[in-house]
Amino acid sequence: MTRRPLIGVSTYLESGARWGIWELDAALLPAGYPRLVQRAGGLAAMLPPDAPEHAAAAVARLDGLVIAGGPDVEPARYGAERHPRTGPPALARDAWELALIDAALAARLPLLGICRGMQLLNVALGGTLVQHIDGHARVPGAFGRHPVRPVPGTRYARAVPEETAVPTYHHQAVDRLGTGLSPSAHAEDGTVEAIELPPSAGWVVGVQWHPEMGDDLRVMRALVAAAG
Repeated sequence: MTRRPLIGVSTYLESGARWGIWELDAALLPAGYPRLVQRAGGLAAMLPPDAPEHAAAAVARLDGLVIAGGPDVEPARYGAERHPRTGPPALARDAWELALIDAALAARLPLLGICRGMQLLNVALGGTLVQHIDGHARVPGAFGRHPVRPVPGTRYARAVPEETAVPTYHHQAVDRLGTGLSPSAHAEDGTVEAIELPPSAGWVVGVQWHPEMGDDLRVMRALVAAAG
Protein backbone atom coordinates (compact mmCIF):
# COMPACT_ATOMS: atom_id res chain seq x y z
CA MET A 1 0.00 0.00 0.00
CA THR A 2 1.46 3.37 -1.02
CA ARG A 3 2.30 5.63 1.90
CA ARG A 4 0.49 8.97 1.74
CA PRO A 5 2.67 11.94 2.78
CA LEU A 6 1.51 13.61 5.99
CA ILE A 7 0.71 17.28 5.28
CA GLY A 8 0.14 19.57 8.25
CA VAL A 9 -2.27 22.48 7.75
CA SER A 10 -2.39 25.42 10.16
CA THR A 11 -5.80 26.38 11.53
CA TYR A 12 -7.87 29.20 12.93
CA LEU A 13 -8.50 29.51 16.67
CA GLU A 14 -11.92 31.11 17.08
CA SER A 15 -14.06 31.98 20.09
CA GLY A 16 -17.78 31.24 20.04
CA ALA A 17 -17.91 28.90 17.04
CA ARG A 18 -21.36 27.35 16.66
CA TRP A 19 -22.42 23.88 15.50
CA GLY A 20 -25.46 21.89 16.49
CA ILE A 21 -26.42 22.92 20.03
CA TRP A 22 -22.87 24.02 20.86
CA GLU A 23 -21.13 27.38 20.98
CA LEU A 24 -17.53 26.91 22.09
CA ASP A 25 -13.98 28.02 21.37
CA ALA A 26 -12.79 25.99 18.39
CA ALA A 27 -9.72 25.21 16.33
CA LEU A 28 -11.21 25.12 12.86
CA LEU A 29 -10.36 24.97 9.20
CA PRO A 30 -12.57 25.25 6.10
CA ALA A 31 -13.03 21.73 4.78
CA GLY A 32 -11.61 22.69 1.38
CA TYR A 33 -8.07 22.55 2.78
CA PRO A 34 -8.00 18.92 3.98
CA ARG A 35 -10.06 17.87 0.97
CA LEU A 36 -7.48 19.46 -1.36
CA VAL A 37 -4.64 17.66 0.42
CA GLN A 38 -6.54 14.37 0.23
CA ARG A 39 -7.47 14.78 -3.44
CA ALA A 40 -3.82 15.50 -4.22
CA GLY A 41 -2.72 12.24 -2.58
CA GLY A 42 -1.75 13.43 0.90
CA LEU A 43 -2.92 12.75 4.44
CA ALA A 44 -4.08 15.96 6.15
CA ALA A 45 -3.32 16.86 9.77
CA MET A 46 -4.64 20.02 11.45
CA LEU A 47 -2.13 22.16 13.36
CA PRO A 48 -3.98 24.52 15.74
CA PRO A 49 -2.03 27.39 17.33
CA ASP A 50 0.41 26.19 19.98
CA ALA A 51 3.41 27.59 21.82
CA PRO A 52 6.02 28.61 19.22
CA GLU A 53 8.71 26.55 20.95
CA HIS A 54 6.82 23.40 19.89
CA ALA A 55 6.94 24.22 16.17
CA ALA A 56 10.18 22.36 15.40
CA ALA A 57 8.84 19.19 17.04
CA ALA A 58 5.62 19.44 15.04
CA VAL A 59 7.50 19.98 11.77
CA ALA A 60 9.75 16.99 12.50
CA ARG A 61 6.70 14.69 12.31
CA LEU A 62 5.45 16.06 8.97
CA ASP A 63 6.29 15.40 5.33
CA GLY A 64 4.95 18.77 4.19
CA LEU A 65 3.35 21.94 5.56
CA VAL A 66 0.54 24.26 4.43
CA ILE A 67 0.07 27.67 6.06
CA ALA A 68 -3.60 28.40 5.45
CA GLY A 69 -5.44 31.61 4.67
CA GLY A 70 -7.04 33.77 7.34
CA PRO A 71 -6.80 37.14 9.09
CA ASP A 72 -4.39 39.97 8.32
CA VAL A 73 -0.84 39.69 9.63
CA GLU A 74 -0.08 42.07 12.50
CA PRO A 75 1.67 45.06 10.82
CA ALA A 76 4.21 45.36 13.64
CA ARG A 77 5.63 42.06 12.39
CA TYR A 78 6.96 43.89 9.33
CA GLY A 79 7.64 47.27 10.94
CA ALA A 80 4.52 49.10 9.72
CA GLU A 81 1.85 51.22 11.34
CA ARG A 82 -1.67 49.79 11.24
CA HIS A 83 -3.75 50.88 8.23
CA PRO A 84 -7.41 51.77 8.96
CA ARG A 85 -8.53 48.88 6.70
CA THR A 86 -6.29 46.26 8.35
CA GLY A 87 -8.28 43.68 10.27
CA PRO A 88 -7.97 42.78 13.96
CA PRO A 89 -4.81 40.92 14.99
CA ALA A 90 -4.49 37.16 15.50
CA LEU A 91 -1.37 37.32 17.64
CA ALA A 92 -1.24 33.68 18.76
CA ARG A 93 -1.69 32.48 15.21
CA ASP A 94 0.96 34.87 13.87
CA ALA A 95 3.49 33.63 16.43
CA TRP A 96 2.72 29.93 15.85
CA GLU A 97 2.72 30.09 12.06
CA LEU A 98 5.90 32.17 11.90
CA ALA A 99 7.56 29.56 14.11
CA LEU A 100 6.25 26.78 11.83
CA ILE A 101 7.63 28.57 8.77
CA ASP A 102 11.03 29.10 10.41
CA ALA A 103 11.18 25.44 11.45
CA ALA A 104 10.08 24.21 8.00
CA LEU A 105 12.70 26.35 6.25
CA ALA A 106 15.41 25.13 8.62
CA ALA A 107 14.39 21.50 8.01
CA ARG A 108 13.92 22.01 4.25
CA LEU A 109 10.38 20.69 4.63
CA PRO A 110 8.17 21.25 1.56
CA LEU A 111 6.06 24.34 2.32
CA LEU A 112 3.04 25.93 0.65
CA GLY A 113 1.62 29.26 1.84
CA ILE A 114 -1.96 30.04 0.81
CA CYS A 115 -3.19 33.69 0.82
CA ARG A 116 -2.33 34.84 4.36
CA GLY A 117 0.20 31.98 4.36
CA MET A 118 2.00 33.47 1.36
CA GLN A 119 2.01 36.89 3.02
CA LEU A 120 3.35 35.42 6.28
CA LEU A 121 6.09 33.58 4.37
CA ASN A 122 7.13 36.91 2.88
CA VAL A 123 7.13 38.56 6.32
CA ALA A 124 9.09 35.67 7.85
CA LEU A 125 11.87 36.35 5.33
CA GLY A 126 11.96 40.10 6.01
CA GLY A 127 9.47 41.31 3.42
CA THR A 128 6.59 43.77 3.79
CA LEU A 129 2.93 43.91 2.79
CA VAL A 130 0.58 46.35 1.10
CA GLN A 131 -2.14 46.67 3.75
CA HIS A 132 -5.02 47.40 1.40
CA ILE A 133 -5.70 46.98 -2.30
CA ASP A 134 -9.01 47.05 -4.15
CA GLY A 135 -10.38 44.63 -6.71
CA HIS A 136 -9.32 41.24 -5.29
CA ALA A 137 -12.20 40.76 -2.81
CA ARG A 138 -15.28 42.34 -4.34
CA VAL A 139 -18.17 40.80 -2.36
CA PRO A 140 -17.76 40.25 1.40
CA GLY A 141 -17.73 36.54 2.18
CA ALA A 142 -17.71 35.44 -1.47
CA PHE A 143 -14.75 34.28 -3.55
CA GLY A 144 -14.17 35.88 -6.92
CA ARG A 145 -11.97 34.82 -9.82
CA HIS A 146 -9.30 36.54 -11.86
CA PRO A 147 -6.47 35.39 -14.15
CA VAL A 148 -2.88 34.93 -13.00
CA ARG A 149 0.07 34.63 -15.34
CA PRO A 150 3.06 32.43 -14.39
CA VAL A 151 6.63 33.69 -14.61
CA PRO A 152 8.47 31.43 -17.10
CA GLY A 153 11.16 29.22 -15.62
CA THR A 154 9.77 29.20 -12.08
CA ARG A 155 8.72 26.22 -10.02
CA TYR A 156 5.12 27.43 -10.20
CA ALA A 157 5.28 27.71 -13.99
CA ARG A 158 6.51 24.13 -14.22
CA ALA A 159 3.43 23.00 -12.29
CA VAL A 160 0.98 25.35 -14.04
CA PRO A 161 2.52 26.61 -17.30
CA GLU A 162 -0.50 28.50 -18.66
CA GLU A 163 -2.47 31.53 -17.52
CA THR A 164 -5.35 30.40 -15.32
CA ALA A 165 -8.35 31.95 -13.56
CA VAL A 166 -8.03 31.37 -9.81
CA PRO A 167 -10.38 31.67 -6.80
CA THR A 168 -9.42 34.79 -4.89
CA TYR A 169 -10.36 36.70 -1.75
CA HIS A 170 -7.80 39.11 -0.28
CA HIS A 171 -7.29 42.82 0.33
CA GLN A 172 -3.58 42.73 1.16
CA ALA A 173 -0.61 41.73 -0.97
CA VAL A 174 3.16 41.39 -1.07
CA ASP A 175 5.04 44.69 -1.22
CA ARG A 176 8.81 44.30 -0.74
CA LEU A 177 9.88 40.71 -1.29
CA GLY A 178 11.59 38.86 1.54
CA THR A 179 15.17 37.63 1.28
CA GLY A 180 15.62 35.02 -1.44
CA LEU A 181 12.03 35.14 -2.67
CA SER A 182 11.12 35.68 -6.32
CA PRO A 183 7.72 36.36 -7.90
CA SER A 184 6.40 33.39 -9.85
CA ALA A 185 2.97 34.69 -10.98
CA HIS A 186 1.23 38.05 -11.38
CA ALA A 187 -2.33 39.29 -11.72
CA GLU A 188 -3.29 41.56 -14.61
CA ASP A 189 -2.85 44.64 -12.39
CA GLY A 190 0.72 43.61 -11.54
CA THR A 191 -0.04 42.25 -8.07
CA VAL A 192 2.38 39.49 -7.08
CA GLU A 193 0.22 36.36 -6.97
CA ALA A 194 2.84 33.69 -6.28
CA ILE A 195 6.31 33.64 -4.73
CA GLU A 196 8.96 30.99 -4.26
CA LEU A 197 12.46 30.31 -2.99
CA PRO A 198 15.17 28.93 -5.29
CA PRO A 199 15.47 25.12 -5.60
CA SER A 200 18.54 25.16 -3.35
CA ALA A 201 16.22 26.07 -0.44
CA GLY A 202 13.88 23.13 -1.06
CA TRP A 203 10.25 23.21 -2.22
CA VAL A 204 8.86 26.54 -0.94
CA VAL A 205 5.97 28.25 -2.75
CA GLY A 206 3.30 30.78 -1.79
CA VAL A 207 0.13 31.55 -3.73
CA GLN A 208 -2.11 34.55 -3.06
CA TRP A 209 -5.28 32.78 -4.17
CA HIS A 210 -7.25 29.88 -2.65
CA PRO A 211 -6.67 26.61 -4.53
CA GLU A 212 -8.86 24.81 -1.96
CA MET A 213 -11.84 26.65 -3.46
CA GLY A 214 -11.24 25.36 -6.98
CA ASP A 215 -10.67 22.15 -8.93
CA ASP A 216 -7.05 22.66 -10.01
CA LEU A 217 -4.95 20.22 -7.97
CA ARG A 218 -1.60 20.92 -9.60
CA VAL A 219 -0.01 23.15 -6.97
CA MET A 220 -1.03 20.84 -4.13
CA ARG A 221 0.02 17.79 -6.11
CA ALA A 222 3.45 19.39 -6.56
CA LEU A 223 3.71 19.89 -2.79
CA VAL A 224 2.59 16.32 -2.06
CA ALA A 225 5.06 14.97 -4.64
CA ALA A 226 7.87 16.94 -3.00
CA ALA A 227 6.74 15.69 0.41
CA GLY A 228 6.78 12.11 -0.81
